[in-house]
Amino acid sequence: MNKKNNQKHGFHLVDPSPWPLISAFSALMLTFGAVLFMHGYSNGNFLIKLGFIMILFSMFCWWRDVIREATYEGQHTYQVQIGLKLGMILFIVSEIMFFFAFFWAFFHFSFNPSISIGGVWPPAFIATIDPWKVPLLNTIILLSSGASVTWCHHSLVAGIKVKALIALIVTIVAAVIFTLLQRFEYLSAPFSISDGVYGSSFYMATGFHGFHVLIGTFFLFICLLRLYFNHFTQEHHLGFEAAAWYWHFVDVVWLFLFISIYWWGSN
Repeated sequence: MNKKNNQKHGFHLVDPSPWPLISAFSALMLTFGAVLFMHGYSNGNFLIKLGFIMILFSMFCWWRDVIREATYEGQHTYQVQIGLKLGMILFIVSEIMFFFAFFWAFFHFSFNPSISIGGVWPPAFIATIDPWKVPLLNTIILLSSGASVTWCHHSLVAGIKVKALIALIVTIVAAVIFTLLQRFEYLSAPFSISDGVYGSSFYMATGFHGFHVLIGTFFLFICLLRLYFNHFTQEHHLGFEAAAWYWHFVDVVWLFLFISIYWWGSN
């Protein structure tokens, strides 16, 4: 468990690490591979796969080192935790700006429908998805998962590990069900991403949200493993707090998606 370090200050002087440099070159390989692939070069696909594998490897090794520093070396002092929390908050704010762009595009075209789509919104040729079927069910599931992750947090703070594990498993199961239902919705949708501005804005917004749900599910699964192996204490569980913040952000974005795109955008 956590051990106190012997430093006379509360800051973490990070040891030299190869992972930032390797991650940068891996991202460069992935980018170049994508460009070559989209231009029809034969080795582009290989470079994409190599870059992606190297990024996953760098992520695993880098985050393994961070967990080791926090759990076994006691390097994540109060000052370090403040910096990590601010970093997570800024990351979530950047994600809010990311989705804000999608909402802006959707509302721009909905308030100013061009003559090419019939001058109405939704476009005259689009059969929209009923918001009171799968979208409503997904809303209930995702909001319930937000409640269960909060239950997990309270159980963790109270030191009740069994309840925390159960609550986190419930959250992950709900996340998987949400993803499967969204996949079913996409397969049965009466329009595609190529069906004009409505299809593109719908799938970009909901698809990227689905991608964030997938990332959040992996985030929570790693927290489940760490909780099982006693990496978290009642006072020190910043990794889980970051995952919970991210999951609540995903919940709030879905509420806006349901209200604006599924319900308001289908009328």
